[in-house]
Amino acid sequence: MEWLNQMLSEPYYLFHFLTFFSYLIVRTSAAFVLSPHIINQLFHREIQGILTLLLLVAIKIVREETWEEFIANTLFYAKVLLLVISLLIDYHLALWYMVVFLVIYILTQQPAFRGLGSASKLTPLQLEALLTEGKTTRFWLVEFRVLCSSTCLRASRCFPELSITYSNKNLSFGIVDLGLFPNAAEKFGISLGGSMGQLPTYILFQNAAEINRFPEFNFEEKFSHPPITKKLLSRHFELDRLLVEYVNGK
Repeated sequence: MEWLNQMLSEPYYLFHFLTFFSYLIVRTSAAFVLSPHIINQLFHREIQGILTLLLLVAIKIVREETWEEFIANTLFYAKVLLLVISLLIDYHLALWYMVVFLVIYILTQQPAFRGLGSASKLTPLQLEALLTEGKTTRFWLVEFRVLCSSTCLRASRCFPELSITYSNKNLSFGIVDLGLFPNAAEKFGISLGGSMGQLPTYILFQNAAEINRFPEFNFEEKFSHPPITKKLLSRHFELDRLLVEYVNGK
């Protein structure tokens, strides 16, 4: 029940819950207004829609790596279902729900994963000091993100969980929020323009020098990079190799 209370305490989830719950009230009222034939047809469409939604949810829960991405996709499918069913009752109702979902989108945002794992939240000055002092670990893997980006939000769990697995005396993890420090984006060659297709950006530093990043410098924003996953980041930055080298004392 604790996770449910946490979700309902977030305006984003609470407003969605209230909107979906309102359909039960509308549906009950419609039963007294619409003809039995339309009500029967509506019932069958509702059953079909719910079964389709459950099938999509079952597929997503297997494929998605983070709860944030799973919840975002599930809410999207549920909103589409609600709009389609509302059209069968009255197109004015569907328009009303479209306006409500638009207001929710403008006023609220899906919360990001709050855990940090073994990663540290850093300011650009703190990061620069850690890289140049040479008194910390040999490697730093840093995530540059902006939580108003849906891609960053959906991937917000991957980096902290990755840090728990791979943090050691040779490799440290840090997070820089470019929403708080936008001037740092230019310094590290990260574009905040367009659709923010370069976010999140991950850079691996070795003794203050950048040796690898994702997405690459030649990445074009009009092309979307693969979904951020722990497996993708681990493979791209060869984290298993770095961990083996640390274990072997290299």
